Amino acid sequence: MKIVAVKDFAEMSKMAAAKISHQVKEKQNSVLGLATGGTVVGTYEELIKDHKQNQTSYEEIHTVNLDEYLGIDKDNPNSYHQFMMENLFSQININPENIHIPYGLATDYEEESKKYEKVISDLGGVDLQLLGIGVNGHIGFNEPGTSFDSVTHVVELEESTRQANKRFFNSIDEVPTHAITMGISTIMKSKEILLLVSGKTKAEILEKVINEGITETIPATVLKNHPNVTIIADEEALSLVDDEKKREFDQDKEEFSNKYILAN
Repeated sequence: MKIVAVKDFAEMSKMAAAKISHQVKEKQNSVLGLATGGTVVGTYEELIKDHKQNQTSYEEIHTVNLDEYLGIDKDNPNSYHQFMMENLFSQININPENIHIPYGLATDYEEESKKYEKVISDLGGVDLQLLGIGVNGHIGFNEPGTSFDSVTHVVELEESTRQANKRFFNSIDEVPTHAITMGISTIMKSKEILLLVSGKTKAEILEKVINEGITETIPATVLKNHPNVTIIADEEALSLVDDEKKREFDQDKEEFSNKYILAN
């Protein structure tokens, strides 16, 4: 697990976008695993900027999103389908047929989960998976206690997750109670994983991920078992990590910058 320590949200976003853009250019038919939420908005803004300035093409790219709320139509402004359209897809040259997001109004959620898992498998798996992390350590919507063996499934959202997401709704009552999400084993099959962490609210959980053992009570700790994970975290998110350990991250940032920032 490599940890790239950056100053702030803006630098994190530029670093992440440089990595994703490099992936797109190196393998033009890449399968990108994408995430939603405030943490990744800056990254998508940088990707749009790169697309417009450098004509980086997404014509052959396939995308698979981590999750979607249940009970919300894809045209609902609070759906993750709309989030992706507004924040990325409508502003790059991606083929709509290559966009894959779980369907929140499926008549059979178990069947929808199986279908989504098959989509990912038929694409050959995810080349680069973008992740955020919840304050309780969830990745995707895999809440604490989710089995590391889980595949795409329906999950009941914890209250802390709903509270964290209520800023996107008029009230907590409108925040869905369930979602469909890639499972942890699905995520772990990705060839490479990029985890973004920003802000003081994520400092406590990031410190635990870095310093504690691998446990299903903190789903993100499973990433330590993956051979190719990079965490990009800003100063606030790393504020509870001791300085001696943070100094160990310097080489990771230098190597990352040389490979992705300078290359672009």
